[in-house]
Amino acid sequence: MRQVDETQQTSHAREEKPQAPMAPRWAAAVAILAFGILYAALPDRVTIGPNWLLLAFEVVLLIPLLLSGIAQRPLRNRTIRTLIFVLLAGVTAALIGGIILFVVTLPNRGANEAKDLLRTAALLWISNVLVFAFWYWEIDGGGPRKRLEHGHQAADFMFPQQVNGNDGSWAPHFFDYLFVGFTGATALSPTDTYPLTRRAKGLMMVEALNAMVILAIIVGRIVNIL
Repeated sequence: MRQVDETQQTSHAREEKPQAPMAPRWAAAVAILAFGILYAALPDRVTIGPNWLLLAFEVVLLIPLLLSGIAQRPLRNRTIRTLIFVLLAGVTAALIGGIILFVVTLPNRGANEAKDLLRTAALLWISNVLVFAFWYWEIDGGGPRKRLEHGHQAADFMFPQQVNGNDGSWAPHFFDYLFVGFTGATALSPTDTYPLTRRAKGLMMVEALNAMVILAIIVGRIVNIL
């Protein structure tokens, strides 16, 4: 009887462990709007169309999500994911297009424009971190809602808190994915968080390639100008 009671107490203790709620989306929304602001600050020669257009595109797609939250009528998860992936496609195209245009127009820049080139390179590097942090946040385990349904277990990425399994009391927030994006663009490789799926590895490869182009080629060229 005593063994049965101890087993029941252990079972109840496990059941009573608090489940982490779904990580809020507002931080991801702020990050992607920050990218739109950074893109608007880029010179016209490295933007696709008017530099303010991307920010307007982001606002239009984020308005339905904002209104559904204010009205307390959540949209279907499929609708949310569709809007977000359209947004991701747009910002990723703008980012990669900006890097390509910067490389193409770089030989035409003179020594008197070195400070402007350094500023543009810094804006592109920060934008690269923000965009891919947003990608990681959205693809990992099917998004924040799906991660909640599966107890925040390791899916596309494995954080240190998930190495020995996750009892559901810890949930990755956007800042965790921002850290993954930052270290990926700085070290050009995973650090304490590991990609587990091919899509996660592919995204990290693209982010590292973008960062390598900005840091090694663009910054190297600017140093030569200086």
